[in-house]
Amino acid sequence: MKQVVLISPAHPLRGGIAASTERLALQLQEEGADVRIISFTLQYPACLFPGKTQYTDDPAPAGLRIETRINAINPFNWIKTGRYLASLNADVVLVRYWLPFMAPALGTLSRLARRNGRSRIIALVDNLVPHEHRPGDKLLSRWFTGSADAFIAMSHTVRDQLRQFAPQKPVVYVPHPLYDHYGAALPREEAIRQLGLPPAAGYLLFFGFIRAYKGLDILLRALAEPSVRALKLHLMVAGEFYGNEQEYMQLIETLGINDCLTLHAQYIPSGNVRYYFSAADLVVQPYRSATQSGISQLAYHFEKPMVVTEVGGLPEIVAHGQSGYVVPVDEKAIAGAIVDFFSGQRSAEFGAAVREAKQRFSWSAMSKALWDLNDKLHGDA
Repeated sequence: MKQVVLISPAHPLRGGIAASTERLALQLQEEGADVRIISFTLQYPACLFPGKTQYTDDPAPAGLRIETRINAINPFNWIKTGRYLASLNADVVLVRYWLPFMAPALGTLSRLARRNGRSRIIALVDNLVPHEHRPGDKLLSRWFTGSADAFIAMSHTVRDQLRQFAPQKPVVYVPHPLYDHYGAALPREEAIRQLGLPPAAGYLLFFGFIRAYKGLDILLRALAEPSVRALKLHLMVAGEFYGNEQEYMQLIETLGINDCLTLHAQYIPSGNVRYYFSAADLVVQPYRSATQSGISQLAYHFEKPMVVTEVGGLPEIVAHGQSGYVVPVDEKAIAGAIVDFFSGQRSAEFGAAVREAKQRFSWSAMSKALWDLNDKLHGDA
């Protein structure tokens, strides 16, 4: 039986990385692996965390072994935990890397874990260079990449960055699998009723943490375009503000669009996610920058067409004119896509394309990449 250790945020920590790591662990267990997740006792100091809480009230996922051991800012903890990782003698240690702030901890853990001479370190890299740049980011990420034996990237953007940072090491591209563990879709009218939405000709959805790079302000301006207002649509904004909430409130007031949006500005529990996607006709991601996006994979799971901007890995996921629209980072371009979708009555056509396209975003493809890399690394030893 192959032994796998996943180093990643996990329950009770919240967010897409924790959720997708837990889903990957279930996939690996279904394939016969012995899996444990090593998570964080402290992920971010409170002064550096932009949201209200790092923790979820959702129940722990059933059937997973999660150990909370890592303190992201305590070097003595890294040494202790790294020695523990080495003692496990796992075949593979898979490290989630998403932020240069984590590079000192994760790089140290990886270097210590591989000292047993058996474990191979594979990094599953969400972001190598973050959307919101800070001094030293590239230096920290370069140091982390030196600790891994191989990499899995979920966008061509990250794959190409890894080839620059670690040109001698194997890199495999696998698109982000579906977030398929949020339950089945509901009938649209039932979801609308559950959310208490007003009657509308159609519903748009912006979902997830609200940060500057995600471009909610661009979407708000698109919603105010006369061509969009004439369609009598309603926008659902569902997610917690990770920034200046008042700036958005002022923009909404200035644009005069209070009557055509519902703002649920809080973290959405996993049991409620399906209501928003089931109610939506079109999911909009007006991002200023991106690598890959879990929101796209949620949209695919619930079989919803999308509007995405032509940044990072988003155009790799959405086929323009088939499963959605790929447009410039511009409110008029986004407005044009929205108008085309609703005026052209493209829901059935695009929905069929989404159902067909979602088949390529499987968790088995991710696990296969992991096993192939593991076999190669152990074979080269």
